[in-house]
Amino acid sequence: MKRFLETIKNIWSISELKDKILTTLGLLLIYRIGSTVLLPGVDPESLSQLQAQTSEGLLGVLNAFTGGAFSRASVLALGIMPYISASIIIQLMGMAVPAVQKMQKDGESGRRKLNQITRYLTILIAGVQAPSYLANLSAQGVALTLDPATFWFLAWVTLTTGTIFAMWLGERITDKGIGNGISLLIMVGIIATLPQAFFQEMLSQVGQGAGWVAFIIELFALFVITMFAIALTQAVRQIPVQYAKQVAAGGAATPSARQYLPLKVNAAGVMPIIFAQAIMFIPVTVLQYSGADGEFASSLMSVMGNIQGLWYNVTFAVLIIVFTYFYTAIQVNTNSIADDLKRNGGFVPGIKPGAPTAEFLDTVLSRITFPGSILLALIAVLPALAMVVGLNTQWAYFYGGTSLLITVGVILDTLQQVESYLLNRHYDGLMKTGKLRGRTQSSMM
Repeated sequence: MKRFLETIKNIWSISELKDKILTTLGLLLIYRIGSTVLLPGVDPESLSQLQAQTSEGLLGVLNAFTGGAFSRASVLALGIMPYISASIIIQLMGMAVPAVQKMQKDGESGRRKLNQITRYLTILIAGVQAPSYLANLSAQGVALTLDPATFWFLAWVTLTTGTIFAMWLGERITDKGIGNGISLLIMVGIIATLPQAFFQEMLSQVGQGAGWVAFIIELFALFVITMFAIALTQAVRQIPVQYAKQVAAGGAATPSARQYLPLKVNAAGVMPIIFAQAIMFIPVTVLQYSGADGEFASSLMSVMGNIQGLWYNVTFAVLIIVFTYFYTAIQVNTNSIADDLKRNGGFVPGIKPGAPTAEFLDTVLSRITFPGSILLALIAVLPALAMVVGLNTQWAYFYGGTSLLITVGVILDTLQQVESYLLNRHYDGLMKTGKLRGRTQSSMM
């Protein structure tokens, strides 16, 4: 406890870091307040059916990402999700579109152009998603205080503007605050439901015979799963890299040095789960809004709409494994890594520079991605298992899946930035070892 208080004192003594933290907290508070503001023309008394629809299933996951704004018909109901979709599209275009590939290699100027394209694409996606959300409001019987034509126009403009505002908040946090702003907005939306879910689960368990014992076991299980998610996020395979001797201008030779190239076991992060959930959501959405009937349609709806079902989770896990390999191939370009090593005089001991190095790195990456994808799929289906054993739906979401992985990843990245400030000011780090284990090496990648 003494060390913790001393660390807080050190953080508060760095004026720049203190200002960044306060700025971040203030902008996050604005985002949370905005998520409670209703769309113009919506009767708040008629939202019970919408809230019941988003209490579980895939819409429940989407509602968790927006911090409950989706079920409250808020001006921020779409949240930051259109921006995430636009970012994914831009990343995928980087594999096939030469113009995007060129901008990715153009350094800071290319990054600015891609950011601007992502912003415009976000506005387009939000403009397309807003009518779908409004159609769902009508389908759920939400009462209006305005005539339908006026409401649709005002709500469409408001939802699109709300997404632009959320995107602006995220960028301001990244520029003026601490941590990645977009990720922090998602995390805050996720953990906003944690206190309510915690107390609901506690009250439901305490009302039973051995309630306190069962609830303590649940907390211990959550702690173990969280530690497992942290280990998966930080795990790396270190590839030894040797750099040749360099001769300085005066004739003095710089001795060769051995360093390590960290290849992450889960280089894809949480993106495979997001991809898989999007794919699982498509059949249900198409069947729901097309009005298709028949034995096949009803069977598909029952399978894809039941997140606790066996076949849903088997399909979900297989998609996660496939997308883990796919997204890892996008994120980690072994040919580029091998070229950079060769250009800087580095080589993997026993492996020839150039193409053989790229082939070696690709082989290692494929081997470590397989267990990483299996473990990622296991974490993704844990909330469904928690629901099966009787946990509250909202509480079960914190036992794995995107909620846990996003929260763990964002907290680790933010703490790594705070630790960098402390170490640069000659203070002790957040951990006894002086650095967050695995984060510094992973961020170098």
